Amino acid sequence: MNAEPGSARGEGDALADALTDVQGAPAPGDDEGPRAPRRAVAEGAAGRKYVVEEVNRALVSAAGRPRTVLDVGCGIGLNGAALKRAGARVTGIEVAPASLARARSALDEVVAADITSDAAVREALGDRRFDLILFADVLEHTADPLAALRRFLPHLEEDGHVIVSLPNVAAWPVRLGLLAGRFDYAPSGILDDSHLRFFTRASAIQLVERAGLEVLRVEQNPMIVRAAKDLILRGLDPGGDPTDLARSLPYKAYHALVRPLEDVIADRAPGLLAFQHVIVARRPPRPRRMQLTVGMLTMDEEESVGAMIGEIRRVAPDAEILCVDSSTRDRTPEIAARLGARVLRQVPPRGHGPAMELLMYSAAARSELLIYLDCDFTYPADNIPVLRRAVEEEGADVVNCARTRTRPAAMPVPNYVANRAFAAMAHAMHGIPTCDVHSGMRAYRCSVIRAFDFDGEGDALPIDTLLFPAKCGYRVVEMPIDYNERVGTSKLRKLAGTVWTMIRLVRALPVGARLGERYERR
Repeated sequence: MNAEPGSARGEGDALADALTDVQGAPAPGDDEGPRAPRRAVAEGAAGRKYVVEEVNRALVSAAGRPRTVLDVGCGIGLNGAALKRAGARVTGIEVAPASLARARSALDEVVAADITSDAAVREALGDRRFDLILFADVLEHTADPLAALRRFLPHLEEDGHVIVSLPNVAAWPVRLGLLAGRFDYAPSGILDDSHLRFFTRASAIQLVERAGLEVLRVEQNPMIVRAAKDLILRGLDPGGDPTDLARSLPYKAYHALVRPLEDVIADRAPGLLAFQHVIVARRPPRPRRMQLTVGMLTMDEEESVGAMIGEIRRVAPDAEILCVDSSTRDRTPEIAARLGARVLRQVPPRGHGPAMELLMYSAAARSELLIYLDCDFTYPADNIPVLRRAVEEEGADVVNCARTRTRPAAMPVPNYVANRAFAAMAHAMHGIPTCDVHSGMRAYRCSVIRAFDFDGEGDALPIDTLLFPAKCGYRVVEMPIDYNERVGTSKLRKLAGTVWTMIRLVRALPVGARLGERYERR
């Protein structure tokens, strides 16, 4: 089991040269020219370097739902193909002829370019920019990883993300080998004979930060079962194609039954138990005016939708108004469309979660900022400019409008008690000091929405869309808000909402890091 999908690989240096700087910085006098990565071994069944190639699971899981992806050193396109299946348009960069042919059949586009050359990258990409740039096990094959990383940042969208995967030279099998006096290169793995640089968790993070990126979180692929790779491969014929093993029943069973436990164990000591460190980073947000969408979920809101759209136009005249509508008994969608709103119909109704998922990703596909609120006047539209300033000028990624610092007169006592109880559970289980996990008014930087793959099936999706960013390094601001009497009837499904709240609170436990150090209560 050898995740080496990147292809900007070159010949391995002699051991002394390779160890010149274990922390990943170039050795004195190095430059990229004479040591540019190149495919140093024959490819194909007879002389294939990588006997097994597999998707980098941690990297793909951390990618979310980007619109556009640049996969640097895409290899045969395994990681990019996984993101393409999730809806992204994926462009790969590759140099090895055999890999180019396979990648072109898997991705939307593949260009041949030397990633160590400024001119080659500029010629290949022009002025194109991407939501997400992947460096999946490729930078360790370059003489100057920092220069290679910086070379692609002009092609990153505003607020765009970068994911860097690097093998962990401090993994426990390597440490044991050093204690025994061994540091032996191999055809693949951490001590791949084409690696020019070696990284620990700390030096990998430092590399990304030196490129001017903000590190949000660090995931890992574990080095537990993988340590027995050679023994496993002797017992399992990997077949003639390097992807055959990943399609085998034992491999699928491992990922379904064993890998989740490995992830939990590796999270306790990633510096020792990680095979690869997967770093999620982004271009730091800067103050600027952002393209705004104001969204509402509507369902038989004929008596309020026109007035609500008028209120939104008053406070945010430049905003696109988006309604995800599940009305079956009145003219809500016709009224909204006539007043200039973009209307997406979800009929028959599938519930709050799927509707909210559609709203969020539809807004994120064409806007930079989403503010949503209910269509029943419970949340005052006058708060929209306040939320907008918090994101555009103050750098917030998510703004959570809390109704329940004190009990609003418009909220029944049982609802208030339930909301505070759910918030207390979120605080106890996840360390997030919120007092309202179900707020119906929030602001989201759209790049943050695209950074996650939210599953809207079922109710209580606001649990995920609050806790995931808070636990994964984003800046979340919580501010108190007035809560008014609603216009129309409530569509709240109390029992289903309670059950799904408990499910989502538990399912969010493995996500990110506890405590959410960037959660700010105002």
